[in-house]
Amino acid sequence: MKTKLGIIGHPIGHTMSPVLHKAALAYHGLNKDFIAWDIKPDELYDFVNEARKVKNDISGFSVTVPHKETIIPMLDGVSIEAEAAGAVNMVCNQDGHLFGHNTDGSGFLRSIREKAEFDLKGKKVLVLGAGGAARGVISAIRNQNVDSVAIANRTVGRAAKLFLELELGHILTKVVPMGSLEMNNIASESDLIVQCTTVGMLGGSEPNKSLIKANNISDKSLVYDLVYNPENTPLLIEAKKAGAKIMSGMWMLVYQGAVAFEKWTSKEAPIEVMFQATQMSGKA
Repeated sequence: MKTKLGIIGHPIGHTMSPVLHKAALAYHGLNKDFIAWDIKPDELYDFVNEARKVKNDISGFSVTVPHKETIIPMLDGVSIEAEAAGAVNMVCNQDGHLFGHNTDGSGFLRSIREKAEFDLKGKKVLVLGAGGAARGVISAIRNQNVDSVAIANRTVGRAAKLFLELELGHILTKVVPMGSLEMNNIASESDLIVQCTTVGMLGGSEPNKSLIKANNISDKSLVYDLVYNPENTPLLIEAKKAGAKIMSGMWMLVYQGAVAFEKWTSKEAPIEVMFQATQMSGKA
């Protein structure tokens, strides 16, 4: 019987995880299956208990909405990264003990280092949004010797709460209203802009909107939009007009998946193979 890996969420039909991981498993010739389990909130507790049982042969699974936070008390422990992010996005099964991790931060850092050759040291960073994705990004960069972090959000109070919860007092930090003149001024001086909201996402409420226009983006910036559908978001189109370097959210998806794959299998994730699989799937 094949050892199982997989992903849990609800709904789950949109997920790219099976595409990524099946490609990586095939590359290494590993006899494991990767399953997308549609688990409703009231089914989560039973699934977690079943996953513990040796007979079910589940060695690990990814976690997506709406379970990233609610699964935490059901696990046997969580990593420092997951605790800081307040969310779990993958679980390892170690002899019936389930341990939660968060690979968003490490995936983000690896992606900008390896694909953009970007060094965060001394850089000015603007983060758009104050939700779960923003929390993961800021948790990752807060110990990377950045010069400053600005958080822009429609609800300034939520951004201020994030600032306090992540204990960013050692970094020069600003909290500004989304779309404000102050935000645009900060954007024009930022080395890295990370878009962590659903604005620009296909099927979202604002699929055609960019939170920043080209005239407020420096040609020396790296602009990273965590939205991966479409890959070429309105923000990235504006960034291209400005002559900035860009990164699609597909790279974030691939790298956080790669970190999970390496934890599950102790094999090096084939990044390019995983990325190409997303391009060929037709789901991106």
